[in-house]
Amino acid sequence: MATSIDLVSLERPQEMTVNTQDENRRPLLSIRDMTVEYRGRGGSAKAVDRASLDIFPQEVVGLAGESGSGKSTLAYAACRLLRPPAVITAGSTIYGGGQFSKSPRDIFKMNDDELTSLRWKEIAIVFQSAMNSLNPVMKIGAQLRDAMDVHLNLSKSQAEAKVEEVLDMVGIPRDRARSYPHQLSGGMRQRVIIAMALVANPKLIIMDEPTTALDVVLQREILSQIVELKERLGFAILFITHDLSLMMELTDRLAIMYAGRIVEIGETQALRSNPLHPYTRGLLASFPSIRGARRELSGIKGAPPSPLDEIIGCPFAPRCSFIRPSCSEVSMKLEQLDRVDPTHLSTCPFEAGQGDFVELEKIKGGPDE
Repeated sequence: MATSIDLVSLERPQEMTVNTQDENRRPLLSIRDMTVEYRGRGGSAKAVDRASLDIFPQEVVGLAGESGSGKSTLAYAACRLLRPPAVITAGSTIYGGGQFSKSPRDIFKMNDDELTSLRWKEIAIVFQSAMNSLNPVMKIGAQLRDAMDVHLNLSKSQAEAKVEEVLDMVGIPRDRARSYPHQLSGGMRQRVIIAMALVANPKLIIMDEPTTALDVVLQREILSQIVELKERLGFAILFITHDLSLMMELTDRLAIMYAGRIVEIGETQALRSNPLHPYTRGLLASFPSIRGARRELSGIKGAPPSPLDEIIGCPFAPRCSFIRPSCSEVSMKLEQLDRVDPTHLSTCPFEAGQGDFVELEKIKGGPDE
């Protein structure tokens, strides 16, 4: 796991916390039963299997898991950005509405013009290894104006002013617009990519491991800036990373992904204090805490299953310390196991007890039944 970063000092106003139980709130993006396969001569590899996830306005949702768990594939599939040999075999993505549409729309049913209107204006992406994706022979300002030419109807003077505005937002001197990417540090290039994502004032930004290639000092600076921009501009974030320590300080809700499936989801502090799935427990035990008493790091033995293999029951069972015969019959359906918090869901049908997992009757009517 990557080195832990302390973001506690980044005070996030309480009024920005999203109550996902408010029936009047509509998800900004709703992914339902998404299944994605990569098809080739050797067979079909199921990268995402029946994954569902809601993102509400102005909240930060984390998507965490080991490399290869399907995090990026799920996000790109939701925006129809996957190319062959990837095939979406099931599922839907409903965009809740904004500048593009006042009513919910199924992204999978949009035509090319509608997708162009949706992307960047409503949903922007900071891609993995983004700081290396800038065009090396174009100046920074020209690359930002290119993005504006595609998605915004601005005059030359308006575009120049917008370039200066977004550079100011991410803390880059305006004269750097005349620089080439190689003349910028890694952190500044990463900020340029974030600025490019902000040019059309989107409602949702998907950040796919935006700080992985940076040292811990630059990571903290950029994450501080992301938090400040989110509070100022009011966009939602889907933050993808394998570094659970970052998630714990940055996100409102957290989804844990393993072998193409979301195995646990809930408010971040609930997952920190009461992890319901053994895989979540393993992730939490595999990175050091920067506060409190010293503890032994345990990690998770073994390796994830091959996406080419047919999985029966719980895919984590071969690596689980609490495995039992009934694990081969687990339906992998997210259900409420937390007797207090109805938003805290897990696919493991057992409950964490005194260092073990015990049989748990399904909760039907809440804690009083």
